[in-house]
Amino acid sequence: MDLGLRGKRALVTAASQGLGLAIATELTREGCEVVISSRRAETLTEVARNMNAALGPETSSVRAVKADLVNEGDIRELVARTAKLLGGIDILVTNAGGPVGGNFDQVTDEDWQRAFDLNMMSVVRLIRETLPYMRRQGGGKILNISSLYVRQPNVNLILSNAIRTGTMALLKTLALQVAQENIAVLNFAPGRINTDRVKWLDEQRASREGKAAFEVAKEEAASIPMGRYGEPEEVGRLVTMLLSSANSYMTGQTILADGGVISAL
Repeated sequence: MDLGLRGKRALVTAASQGLGLAIATELTREGCEVVISSRRAETLTEVARNMNAALGPETSSVRAVKADLVNEGDIRELVARTAKLLGGIDILVTNAGGPVGGNFDQVTDEDWQRAFDLNMMSVVRLIRETLPYMRRQGGGKILNISSLYVRQPNVNLILSNAIRTGTMALLKTLALQVAQENIAVLNFAPGRINTDRVKWLDEQRASREGKAAFEVAKEEAASIPMGRYGEPEEVGRLVTMLLSSANSYMTGQTILADGGVISAL
């Protein structure tokens, strides 16, 4: 199937590793021109170099722009540079690391503020800066990387539960506002995927319970109906389809990819 992505222009944040990298990689394989962003300049440059080498000199289409997503000025510069490098923006993937873990009594006001800036305001600011370009060109697609815990809270991730759920409501509302402008807005909620973030979560639980991290990972995998963690490449392929012309009549939805963990209808 031709996904209709050849020549499309995409910005993917937090793309030096994990889900962001997997998504950016799959988009380039489908012919997108992609700007990847991260706050780690050296790592980002190396990742872009490796991606272009894999694509080959005739199809190299990955550029790197450093940005810290809790910095409003960095976001403004990131979107402006992306639009200049690519000549516009057709696709925006808002992705960021998760906030610190902990229950209500463990997190501070500073933790709350950083989680808000990282997982709510970064999305607000990225979309605010990108919408004018999408409107001028007659449409686009926005997809946010969230978490399955917007559907079923994790007792030890109160910051993520609260802030990401608020962001989900923001995106649902925005989708209704921009639907007639041919701009689709989606929220993607992955479950336990083999990323550094999930490894960290396993290590945190292992520390609390006095277990080895591999034991926790085995228990977590056993609780998933499919019996395993997902792989970043699986997320990359699914998100790429959602961002393609194959997905032409969906907006305002939160899409779960959790191996069947959430059992609610």
